[in-house]
Amino acid sequence: MTDNSLRSVSIERTRTGHFTATNARGGTIGFGTGSGTGSGTGSGTEDGTGFTPVELLLAAIGGCTAADADVATARHEEPTEFTVTVSGDKISDELGNRMTDLTVTFTVRFPDGAPGDRARAILPRAVTASHERLCTVSRTVEIGTPVTATVADV
Repeated sequence: MTDNSLRSVSIERTRTGHFTATNARGGTIGFGTGSGTGSGTGSGTEDGTGFTPVELLLAAIGGCTAADADVATARHEEPTEFTVTVSGDKISDELGNRMTDLTVTFTVRFPDGAPGDRARAILPRAVTASHERLCTVSRTVEIGTPVTATVADV
C-alpha cells in the first residue's frame, strides 16, 4: 500500500457515547449513539441529534455517488434541486447486526433548456457508473471487504 492509497481517520472519545472523527487534513465531525442530552454545540452530539455510525455509513454511500453525479452533470447545468436519500433496514440475525436493503434515491431537477436537457440525460448514466465502478464507498460495501479489528499494545 502506498502513501497515496492509504486513507484514515482517527476517532476520539469526547465523553460517554460521543466521539469526534478527524481526517488527515484536520477536518472534524462529531457523532455518537444518538442518545445525548444537553444544550447542543452545533455538531449535534450534545443534544442527541448527532449522527450515529450507521447514519455516517449511509451518508458516505450517498455522498460518494452524489459527488460523482454532480461532477458529471454540473459541467452542463447547475441543478435547481439535488437531494439524495439513502435508506436501509437495520437487522439482527444469525450473522449479527447489519444493514440490508440499502437504497440510494436521487431527486435532481435542472432548469429547462438545452443545458438542462443534457444534464438530465447524463444523470442516470452518471449514477450507474458511480454505483458500478466509481464510488469507493458503495463498491466496498457491496463487494464485502473484510475488516480487521485489533487492540493496540499500550
